[in-house]
Amino acid sequence: MSGRHRKPTTSSVSVAKIAVTGAVIGGGSLALAGTAGAATDSEWDRVASCESGGNWAINTGNGYQGGLQFSPGTWSGHGGGEFAPAAHLATKDEQIAVAERVLATQGKGAWPVCGGPLSAATPRNVVNEAANEAPAPAGPLGLRPPPPPSDPMAPPPPAPFDAMAAPRAAPPADPMA
Repeated sequence: MSGRHRKPTTSSVSVAKIAVTGAVIGGGSLALAGTAGAATDSEWDRVASCESGGNWAINTGNGYQGGLQFSPGTWSGHGGGEFAPAAHLATKDEQIAVAERVLATQGKGAWPVCGGPLSAATPRNVVNEAANEAPAPAGPLGLRPPPPPSDPMAPPPPAPFDAMAAPRAAPPADPMA
């Protein structure tokens, strides 16, 4: 019987299980292979030692800043502005995160004298602490949103009410007029 809606045989189910297992195991080893040649922190420390004497906050005024000596254009062009306005104002981890982007696009030639020890680029996920501490952005009228209620089950406050003064009674009619 060759109908499309018949129950799969045990052998076809086993083949499917083996195929899925092989894909998972094989895919996992491929994922690990991609990170095997990643640039390590110690490699970046060696580049920084060569570029800036290991001073991650250096700004000598020569046009290059930070431990890995970024030019302002390279820093901003590779997303450094999400961390700090200039490389020397960013943390070591933030500078390395930007350097990984530079390494991915330009290779170790971006550091022609000191880039020798670098292996492959690895994207880094660095959290910008200053952005987490910033207040919520103001709305279109410059007003900040109200804080959330302390008790989510509490009834909402009454709507604002502008009380108008009651109309005054008309003066009594003048009987002589």
